[in-house]
Amino acid sequence: MKARFLMTSIFFFFFVFYEKAQNKEGENPYIHYLDSIYIHDTIPLIYLPDLYVFPKVTFRDKEEELKFLKLVRDVKKTLPYAKLIYGTLMETYEYIETLPTQKAREAHLKRMEADLFADYKPVLKKMSYSQGRLLIKLINRECNQNSYDLIKAFMGNGRAAFWQSMGLVFNMNLKSEYDPKEKDRAIEEVVQMVEAGVL
Repeated sequence: MKARFLMTSIFFFFFVFYEKAQNKEGENPYIHYLDSIYIHDTIPLIYLPDLYVFPKVTFRDKEEELKFLKLVRDVKKTLPYAKLIYGTLMETYEYIETLPTQKAREAHLKRMEADLFADYKPVLKKMSYSQGRLLIKLINRECNQNSYDLIKAFMGNGRAAFWQSMGLVFNMNLKSEYDPKEKDRAIEEVVQMVEAGVL
């Protein structure tokens, strides 16, 4: 029993220090370390990412399987853009806070809007109708705000109203909320599986 405990402890410490060395080289961004001092001793604290265990996916019929596969395809295509939008918004918010005047902030936001259109309009034009609606939902998931409120916060009421009216022409509501527990539960399950690398 003592030998087993000793071997487990040795394995654990080798794992900790090996992974710590890997993380310092930037090879494992998913494990974060924090050294804690307890009674004049430094103890490594390891925060591992959440691990999800998913049941085997089963289908009642071929139609349900095709619907699921289509959702997986659409999530894989749109989720990276939703995450990219979240990252861009965070960077933009931090940057505009450093600008001295409201005029400079507005000028920067107009440039950013033009740059985003130039970069992503060709990609967005290739998205299907269902992928566009899914992207709106996933932006809400990643940013914890709907697209309308995000545009309003950064661009003002006028731009938000303009893009909302444009969306409604194509039956896409920028004010739609993401509901992972009820209405959008299937999407949430697929997103979690994609993020976990299961799909």
